[in-house]
Amino acid sequence: MSRAFVKDDDGAPERPIERPVSTAPNYVTPRGMRLLREALARAEQTSDERELRYYRERIASAIEVHPSARTRGIVEFGATVVARDARGRTLTVRIVGEDEADPVNGAISWESPVAQALVDHRVGDRVTVMRPAGPIAYTIDDIRYE
Repeated sequence: MSRAFVKDDDGAPERPIERPVSTAPNYVTPRGMRLLREALARAEQTSDERELRYYRERIASAIEVHPSARTRGIVEFGATVVARDARGRTLTVRIVGEDEADPVNGAISWESPVAQALVDHRVGDRVTVMRPAGPIAYTIDDIRYE
């Protein structure tokens, strides 16, 4: 019988695969830092060593960016941007860190193509987002920092 599909059981539980940690700068909003700390607290309550290692590393590498430090009128990290396409459809996104990103709810990573297209632009600017489905142009209508 081939041993290729037989697991040698030494009695030790299999160690879960580590969560990958990005090598990009770990920018976080104040809300993002709070969410990281809350996730760490949950991992401590459950003694989840994998999650503990991940969140400890993310908190240690965090570069907290406060909205009050941003340049008003220009899209930067932490901005909420309202834009519209040629058909008048509205796009509202908030540019946040990786761990805070939640695209379904409008929070996008600063590394995403949409965020990269918007950064350094002003109200009235037209930007083009390169997508797999083809480019789409937006005109920026509003920039807010909360």
